[in-house]
Amino acid sequence: MIKANDLKTKGIACLEESLADKAQDFIAASEKQCFVVMTLEQYYYLREMEMQAALYQVKLDTSYGRRMNNVVDQYVDSL
Repeated sequence: MIKANDLKTKGIACLEESLADKAQDFIAASEKQCFVVMTLEQYYYLREMEMQAALYQVKLDTSYGRRMNNVVDQYVDSL
């Protein structure tokens, strides 16, 4: 866990140190976890998993004959 005060005093070095041996960590203020920080590789991995889940859901919906118009446009707009 990264303490907010350590982040304030050490800056980015604090993040680099914390993420040297793990893909993600928490930032805590007053001992309460309030943010998650992660490596860029972890972020891209999670985004890929999100896309895979969305593709799976579309394929599943299509196989059951469910189809929604403008879903892609809505998803792109949400990004």
